[in-house]
Amino acid sequence: MADSTHVAIVGGGPGGLTLARLLTMRGDPALRVTVHERDTGRTARTQGGTLDLHADTGQRALRAAGLTGAFRRYARPEGEDMLLLDHTGTVLHRDDTPADSPALRPEIDRTDLRDLLLDSLPPGTVAWGRTLRTATPVAGEAAAGAGWRLEFTDGGRADCDVLIGADGAHSRLRPLLTPAEPRHLGVNAVEGTIPDVDRTRPDLAAVVGRGSYWVIGEGRSLAAQRCGDGSVRVGLTFYGRTDGAADWLTSCGIPFTEPDAARAALLPLFADWTPECRALIAACTGPVTPRPLTGLPVGLRWPHRPGLTLLGDAAHLMPPVGHGANAAMRDALELATALAAAPADPDAALRAYEEEMFARTAGVAADSARILAMITAPAGARGVAAFFRGEGTGAGPGEGPEPEPEPARR
Repeated sequence: MADSTHVAIVGGGPGGLTLARLLTMRGDPALRVTVHERDTGRTARTQGGTLDLHADTGQRALRAAGLTGAFRRYARPEGEDMLLLDHTGTVLHRDDTPADSPALRPEIDRTDLRDLLLDSLPPGTVAWGRTLRTATPVAGEAAAGAGWRLEFTDGGRADCDVLIGADGAHSRLRPLLTPAEPRHLGVNAVEGTIPDVDRTRPDLAAVVGRGSYWVIGEGRSLAAQRCGDGSVRVGLTFYGRTDGAADWLTSCGIPFTEPDAARAALLPLFADWTPECRALIAACTGPVTPRPLTGLPVGLRWPHRPGLTLLGDAAHLMPPVGHGANAAMRDALELATALAAAPADPDAALRAYEEEMFARTAGVAADSARILAMITAPAGARGVAAFFRGEGTGAGPGEGPEPEPEPARR
């Protein structure tokens, strides 16, 4: 790096925190790293359900960050178990994780992943309660070393030499690089939680098993996934001609702000599904969260701008089929590697990172789009089952999409 470099990361999700860890673990006194996170603290809000971290992306980044041991303490290889059915209850595919599993895609709760990353950072690295309002160049656009001034909604300010947008789907920094905005994918999701399932509903705990219970019907699906805290996350997805519309969550009449009434309104939409599916919906307690699924154009690129780049959903928001957090953490690894390779020229590092990231994630986003199209096709359940078996897809047995949209996106 230059004599002194301040890197500001906006957003404390998996990508932003992984980058912070990779940059700070070298102990370079000339490098200052700050993560500006809008949450007021690590427990300010729920982080959502679980993630499967892939060996060549998320796990690779954690290995470079020296966090493999911590990851293994939290990871649940048995979470890879999966039962796939159609809405009549016909079992189409089953994966049972053996005891000697190589843990190529083990599950980890989002909260646990965030905690292990936060615990790995030097004190004071994360500035909590920092919601970005504006970012403006300090020097002229022509200067490759131009810094950035950040202004926050609480009135605070901060200057930096390198600015990284890791602020998710609704990034405040993306418009500085591209006019592209997330577009609706023709899919809407609704999420709920069954807490302490082994105690409160042992019958449903047996249905879900150690991993996921995934049911795909015409125009909708249900996925129930066990979390490490003993809860089960239940995700409903809708992609019919009407309920897949961009305005359906607001026009359908379901009172999502009234959880009990919302669950009662959702049950008739699954009237001809198995009793287990309806029981999983009815057993949820607490908030019922609606989420429209959106994505950025596949292969999105932007002209380089000095001192600024994006990673994760801010750069390549894609259909939530299991690649999002993994791609963000791989972004962090590639960006940290590029910065380490060009210590005297951070902006050259950003350019090199962007070219690698554009090429790599375009393929991942295209694959994600194809998987979503397969899931939402008229014969989606049988197509997904064939995919898991590797029939005509190039995938190996057991390889396939995640059964639940990745929650907690911004």
